[in-house]
Amino acid sequence: MKFIRIGVRLFLAKLFRIPRRLRMIYYIRFNRLKFWANGVRFGANMRVYSKMYLSMMSGSKITIGDNFVYTHGDAFNPLCRNIRGCIYTAYPHSSITIGNDTGMSSACLRASTSITVGNHVNIGGDCIIMDTDAHSLDYMIRRSREKDADGFGVDGLSAVTAPIVIEDDVLIGARCIILKGVTIGARSIIGSGSVVVKSIPADCIAAGNPCKIIRYINGK
Repeated sequence: MKFIRIGVRLFLAKLFRIPRRLRMIYYIRFNRLKFWANGVRFGANMRVYSKMYLSMMSGSKITIGDNFVYTHGDAFNPLCRNIRGCIYTAYPHSSITIGNDTGMSSACLRASTSITVGNHVNIGGDCIIMDTDAHSLDYMIRRSREKDADGFGVDGLSAVTAPIVIEDDVLIGARCIILKGVTIGARSIIGSGSVVVKSIPADCIAAGNPCKIIRYINGK
């Protein structure tokens, strides 16, 4: 009887499961509407194949170029483990800019100041890119619930922030963390699982925690 019940459940799950292709078509159209409704400026042929979190503070800017592709595990990439990614601007002065022909898998982009991603960039599954410490280093400020005149917490406002720039043709492996103030030079490759705390020059392979240059590409 146990095996019969399991078989029935599997049959019903398959019977009522919407084919992935149809879900992808739905999410492409739904997410274009969601991005437009939130004031995101995006180019031609944007394809966000799955659920994701979009949080855009009033007054902030998110600009996305042509042929942007965004997936998670339900749409092609099992490395993402069906974790939803996000694109998030924290303050009215925050900005996120993404160039043409760039792809991401379940990435989380959080900007307090600015994050700039170039053209032809590939960002692997479950990467985190954030330009802020998010909290103050002073424990007394972290304890505080004080807010400024605009209603923003003093803890977050006092956190150290610095812009992030990822230049053209960069490849970032799965589950990397890119932290504040980092510039990754054009055509460089960041190995999976790296924590990037300092800028990486162009045309190199880098990896590790903290991320360091392993070698330059093409013997440069």
